[in-house]
Amino acid sequence: MNAQSLVPVIVFGPLLGAAVAGLFGRRLGDTVSQAITTGLLMLSCALSWVVFSQWTWGARALHPDARPLHPCGRLHLELVIRIDALSATMLIVVTTVSALVHLYSWGYMAEDPSKPRFFAYLSLFTFAMLALVTAADFMQLFFGWEGVGLASYLLIGFWFHKPSANAASIKAFVVNRVGDFGFALGIMTVFWQFHTIQFAPLFPQIAGMAGKGWLFAGHVWPAVDLACALLFVGAMGKSAQFFLHTWLPDAMEGPTPVSALIHAATMVTAGVYMVCLLSPMFEYAPVAKQIVTLIGAVTALFAATVGLAQNDIKRVIAYSTCSQLGYMFFAAGVGAYQAAMFHLFTHAFFKALLFLGAGSVIHGMHHEQDMRKMGGLWKYLPVTYAVMTIGTLAITGFGIPGVELGFAGFYSKDTIIEAAFAAGANMAASPISPSWSASSPPASPPSIPGAWPS
Repeated sequence: MNAQSLVPVIVFGPLLGAAVAGLFGRRLGDTVSQAITTGLLMLSCALSWVVFSQWTWGARALHPDARPLHPCGRLHLELVIRIDALSATMLIVVTTVSALVHLYSWGYMAEDPSKPRFFAYLSLFTFAMLALVTAADFMQLFFGWEGVGLASYLLIGFWFHKPSANAASIKAFVVNRVGDFGFALGIMTVFWQFHTIQFAPLFPQIAGMAGKGWLFAGHVWPAVDLACALLFVGAMGKSAQFFLHTWLPDAMEGPTPVSALIHAATMVTAGVYMVCLLSPMFEYAPVAKQIVTLIGAVTALFAATVGLAQNDIKRVIAYSTCSQLGYMFFAAGVGAYQAAMFHLFTHAFFKALLFLGAGSVIHGMHHEQDMRKMGGLWKYLPVTYAVMTIGTLAITGFGIPGVELGFAGFYSKDTIIEAAFAAGANMAASPISPSWSASSPPASPPSIPGAWPS
């Protein structure tokens, strides 16, 4: 089966499910709506694994036929789906977790009277995330970026009869708009400097702009650094980094499957994915990389510390998510983009497992979320106890160092720590930090995930 013919089905299948369940859910009924949305997600998941097996180790990107859109001055837009190693990896993360969350929601939302609406929102979110990870230019990336923001607003405030849910959804929407303003300015800066927003022609031009700056207010601002720093502001909002992290703990007001899908495995990782995708730009932006490193390290320590003092079972996992995202940005900041994506991949599954396990506990406790009122539940929820233990061992990085045997986090988190240690050793050995200056950048970008094949 040709991968090129599978990609549109993967991306637009969830959109079809969202349209059917959202527009005709009342007529079709709960079971039919759930079956259609879940079945299409299962199909997208299966096809994503097929595409991943065919394209992850390939050297080139797959571009299905472009659909030109109306030009606006020098801005020429095309509707293109990009499939390369990076996007293929994200396809299986998004579709696999989303398919499992759809299936889990059959039981968790069984007593809710608005199941078709819930499943429509889930599928709409999945489509927006798939559009984001397959974008071939900044415009499509921004479309998916705002799409997941809209879907998260709808899902966090799904129980709109609760004032706390309404407040949480508005808070998430407003805080993300702050980050998205910086993201939009970053896109404008890229177009102003390079006269294109398409990744394929953009990346080869970066080396030539590395030594150039912009004179403003009597100071020369490095052009690539400015663009990357503004783009990272968007990543801070979407991925709940320090200063713009406040929306994520409150977002736990939504149903637990929403937390597993949005706040563990997909939407909050969009910022990390974006930084890794634009790694050819960040490699020529040493100041922006230092900002990414600092914010990531502060978030990793700050969020983990705050999580220690929480009593709500979902808030504890939410702050853990902030901390792990800080790990990923820290890795990207020191240039270990492979390590950042590796931890993104492993974290998506064991954090979704922990959220879904927490949902099982909350369901068994009749919607009680205060951990101070829990204890000895392993006797009554043995399966949940077993899988949450596995997830906990994975996120803590449990393993046997000498034998190199352990859970997923043992490999991905240690890779980040090792990369950070190596980066620190290299900086200590060199009198100049970073190892190259804007006046003498490297001849070409390193071979890293997201680098567009020439």
